[in-house]
Amino acid sequence: MNRNKYIIIGFIVMSFNSLYQYSWNALEPLLRSGFDVSLVQIALGFTLFSIFSSAFQPIGGHFADKYGPKMIGILSGVLSAIGFLGTYLSPNIYVFYAVWSIGSIGEGILYGIAANLAMKWFRDRMGFATGIVSMGFGLGSAIANPFIAMAADYKLVTLIIGLAEVILLPILLWLSDYPPKLAGQAPKQVILTAKFWLIYVSFVGAVVPLTTMSSELPILGKNLPQQELIALISILPLLSGGLRPFFGYIADRLGIVRTTLLLNVLITIGAAFLLVDLVPVSTVLIGFAGGSMITLYFNVAGEIFGTRFSTVNSGILYTGKALGGALGSVVFAILYTISLQLSEIYTVICGIIGVIGILSVIIMSPKQTRKVQ
Repeated sequence: MNRNKYIIIGFIVMSFNSLYQYSWNALEPLLRSGFDVSLVQIALGFTLFSIFSSAFQPIGGHFADKYGPKMIGILSGVLSAIGFLGTYLSPNIYVFYAVWSIGSIGEGILYGIAANLAMKWFRDRMGFATGIVSMGFGLGSAIANPFIAMAADYKLVTLIIGLAEVILLPILLWLSDYPPKLAGQAPKQVILTAKFWLIYVSFVGAVVPLTTMSSELPILGKNLPQQELIALISILPLLSGGLRPFFGYIADRLGIVRTTLLLNVLITIGAAFLLVDLVPVSTVLIGFAGGSMITLYFNVAGEIFGTRFSTVNSGILYTGKALGGALGSVVFAILYTISLQLSEIYTVICGIIGVIGILSVIIMSPKQTRKVQ
């Protein structure tokens, strides 16, 4: 059996998934003017996406691990398409909230399935394979965003994306499968271990600087020349997405958990540069390490707890991204209103928590962390 086809399937699915997150900045102005609502009202749509995407990923992961990814994947593909087709048909903002939440459920489940197609089929090259698949999470929106930006309104855009998803995603998921005879710990065992919660807390801490840089860069860089700030805003997602295969390749040789520690250290150093007002250096370092860090945490869970139940286990871990997102955006913004320096110190502390947590996992599990091949 040619397992490479699962990398292609996962990559394409991830490319569609990225439209919910990384195309939001392009869609938001069209949605706001189309529904004639305030920025706060339309921003609630992204909040609903974050909640429903994260909450349903472990639920969908349970069914994918137990029965295979095919049927739950097809259902999730249809749900994802409903998010866009429903938006096209929405008469008001409240219907949009409902259909966008439904679509977000599908997106969250598909994210877990796509990543785990790589993790389960390529246990010998887990880091690199997952990096290739997850690179699609940025590339899809990078292709779509220029076309979305040229659109006159959201109607045509969401109709085209919705039709493409409802046709292509079910076909791709029908062709998907997980390998048999995998080993690993069940979620009810995993969540009772100290190692899992160290990984979880570490993940949440490491996500905060990345979220802060992604959501608050216009504020942090307000004193920079406008062209330089625009360049940094463009560079950040490119670094975050484009380097995932590279760091995955490194992880397969240096060790997945050790490479994750290295990335967390780079993120923390990047956050520390904010304290001396070196925003460009901070942006590059956090972007350089941030996207790959998120991908590798999935691999850390698979490395430590096995791949038999990795879709649900990584789904539970992924809820930490939503928590870290709130800490890196809302909490940071609150602290920023008190003091810029306080908010920057907070970001560094969160990065340090990420380093300490994953370092503790290495100390506790020296034989489970992969050594140089």
